[in-house]
Amino acid sequence: MKNVTLDELAKETGISKSTLSRLESGQRKPSLELLLPIVAALAVPLDEIVTSPRIEDPRVPQKSSRADGRTLTRLSNHHGEPQAYKMTIPATDRTPVLRTHEGYEWIYVLSGRLRLVLGEHDIVMAAGEAAEFDTKNPHWFGAAGTGPVELLSMFGKHGERIHLRARSSAALKSSVGTR
Repeated sequence: MKNVTLDELAKETGISKSTLSRLESGQRKPSLELLLPIVAALAVPLDEIVTSPRIEDPRVPQKSSRADGRTLTRLSNHHGEPQAYKMTIPATDRTPVLRTHEGYEWIYVLSGRLRLVLGEHDIVMAAGEAAEFDTKNPHWFGAAGTGPVELLSMFGKHGERIHLRARSSAALKSSVGTR
């Protein structure tokens, strides 16, 4: 498409800049009355603007690897950070070997009992519990129960903490009410 600013498109179409901005951000649904002047100004076919982008298969290929008796399945398809993994630790993995490295890790126990040794802390976690820590602190985690432990792990080498971006319940209610 043309490299056109909102100001230029507003002048050419007679549609306000704020309306164009809301259309562009998805805050307003386009009508044919709005789309026709836009496609004329951009000199593009209507279907180029209204056709949804092709959605690729969102599933992440399940490729497992084994290291030190642990099964690691990568859950992230992108190559950036953080990376997500499902890990299965056998019940026999019980001897702490503390290590440190750059990064930040978040773990969530899916099943079994997990022993987390983090600095001076020695914690046993059950299914449904989560922990996050700076991996520059000496740490180790392994099995604490009679069976294997399964967990989700998110790891980033740059030391970012996990951030949840959620709208407040008031914003959510107002957006639901406007649909």
